Amino acid sequence: MEIQRVYRTDAAQARGIVLVIDVFRAFSVAAYAFAGGVQQLWLVRAVEDALALREREPKARLAGEVGGRLIPGFDFNNSPARMAAADVQGRLLIQCTGAGTQGAVGAVNASHLLLCSLVNARATAAYARELAATTDGLITLMPTEPIGATGITTTEDDICADYLEALLTERADAEQARDNGIAWLRTSGRLAIFEQGIPDFPFEDIAAALAVDRFHFAMVGTREHWNQIAYIRCNAEIYLKH
Repeated sequence: MEIQRVYRTDAAQARGIVLVIDVFRAFSVAAYAFAGGVQQLWLVRAVEDALALREREPKARLAGEVGGRLIPGFDFNNSPARMAAADVQGRLLIQCTGAGTQGAVGAVNASHLLLCSLVNARATAAYARELAATTDGLITLMPTEPIGATGITTTEDDICADYLEALLTERADAEQARDNGIAWLRTSGRLAIFEQGIPDFPFEDIAAALAVDRFHFAMVGTREHWNQIAYIRCNAEIYLKH
């Protein structure tokens, strides 16, 4: 098994089994949506693509954000806590965000595509290990939260990527290293926006996104095209029973 890491800005360099990571908040939202009974999830890069696909599928619901805020005309914002309380049973959900869905759609050279956050990390790692055993063994971890531009050198997506790598390589200290990363995150100031009472950033999102390994499914994506729109069709596949 070979493990490499690329970031969203270099998404086209991601090859092999690509684990696209967005902890705060796109793929935490996706996981809660699947747990709530969403039948299928489609990921797009642009708001206009989401709206066009809903024209095609009028019963679909739209979820996402621009600048962290609810998009006019969308049904849900990018909040995992609110998605956990939403009635989405049997629905098609179309998601558009500024980081996670961009990375997923941009990973054009992936042979397999998995969506991941802390809430389904262990199941995703287990699924990826099984895929690696039947392929060339290349796994790419793709944190989608940008680093460097504002002086940030570590993000929640890096912490999740570190945890995934530790699980993939079966390190004995995987959980301790993960917990140390989360402890740092809680004191780093990265979560301050959720403590300011801003409607689109509810405080409850912290606990929802940091509920490590809450879900026992991998979120598996396949690339699709319709009317010049590239999108990712995702399903949840139960992997860990316990």
